[in-house]
Amino acid sequence: MPRPSSEGEYLASLVPSSVRAQQLSRRSILKGVAGLGAAATLPSLLAACGGGGGSSSGSAGGTLKLGSNQSDAVPKAAVEAIVKGFEAANKGIDVAINTIDHNSFQENINTYLQGSPDDVFTWFAGYRMRFFAEKGLIGDVSDVWGSGAAYSDAVKKASTGTDGKQYLVPTTYYPWAVHYRKSVFDKHGYTVPKTLDELVALAGRMKKDGLAPIAFADKDGWPAMGTFDILNLRVNGYDFHVNLMAGKEDWSGAKVKKVFDVWRQLLPLHQPDALGRTWQEGAQSLQKGQSGMYYMGTFLAQQFAKGAEQADLMFFNFPEIDPTIGADAIDAPIDGYMMSKRPRNQEAAKKLLGYLATGPAQDTLVQADPSVVACSDQATTAKYTPLQKASLDFVKQAKSIAQFLDRDSRPDFASTVVTPALQSFIKNPGDVDSIVSQIEKQKKIIFTS
Repeated sequence: MPRPSSEGEYLASLVPSSVRAQQLSRRSILKGVAGLGAAATLPSLLAACGGGGGSSSGSAGGTLKLGSNQSDAVPKAAVEAIVKGFEAANKGIDVAINTIDHNSFQENINTYLQGSPDDVFTWFAGYRMRFFAEKGLIGDVSDVWGSGAAYSDAVKKASTGTDGKQYLVPTTYYPWAVHYRKSVFDKHGYTVPKTLDELVALAGRMKKDGLAPIAFADKDGWPAMGTFDILNLRVNGYDFHVNLMAGKEDWSGAKVKKVFDVWRQLLPLHQPDALGRTWQEGAQSLQKGQSGMYYMGTFLAQQFAKGAEQADLMFFNFPEIDPTIGADAIDAPIDGYMMSKRPRNQEAAKKLLGYLATGPAQDTLVQADPSVVACSDQATTAKYTPLQKASLDFVKQAKSIAQFLDRDSRPDFASTVVTPALQSFIKNPGDVDSIVSQIEKQKKIIFTS
């Protein structure tokens, strides 16, 4: 299936002709797939490109279907490189890669899993993996872990369901931090801030120097989640943040309102018109020297040319806000691969997952995409770029690691409630009381369903 040029084209291509005749709008399509009940109200969207929910048995030969959300050029090339390595080592198995626009894949994952998903597919560690495991929508891959996978206890914990079984083979991770160009800091004599006051003062200097202090982009809805995450981690701490994501804390309470109050004070330091800008465009503004800083995952390095440009890119930890809370909690999402509940070719699927767990395979991934770091303890760091080495050290020094808002919470809550609420805040930062009240109201409905 060729990659569509836009999300709208992609969604339209998956609607059966009988349904298309009813002239459903994009909004009605997305509304139909927002929750776990979507499979009953609309024909499977992503599943239309999937591998089918056939028998769980099969031989290791033939075709294996791999669903991938790595649609941007650099990670897409990394997936293609690792598949070539697998096929070379496993003659007789052909891997058909089904690449779907990243946002479309995430928005429609519920329907995808309830329909006919690919044999193996990309996904994330943490709550979002456990959520689907508890729903019985993904396959147990514990035997892949038991065949020699080398991971830290922390990585294994993030890949384990509430039943103690493993459901994800982790491959790479990346931290979120404040990125900057070393040459820009050197040119203006900027120094890395350690506190919020120092960050605000630095931003003021950048404004005077003609820079947008903090690049900001939220056209796709998810980047602002990262900003909320780090502010909540700095204002209220890791434990509160994790409990809030799990629906155990009050979104309309004073603690969450304080997070938005801090954010409102920082908004004038961010690039305006964020809702009309993609994260790639935000990264390009940093790359071009138009902005001074960008709070984003290290994958933004994909927008920098390999070599001198990437060598000029560095980051620092988002500074402390409350000295009693500190700054030792970060977001460092883990990406990996899961197996469908009933893969057409289970033996080949587990062979691929076992291959993905190896150090050499992950070496291929991180060399093709130097914005990420390998999860396997068997991977080599000899060819790591300065950014990768800094990422490795950064994560090792963190005392608490979150997985990112839409991975640490229920997918239906994150996508249908939090995303539009954060965008409403960006549009109207003076309406915090109404925004958090609506979040709390919807949270109670979703988390008790």
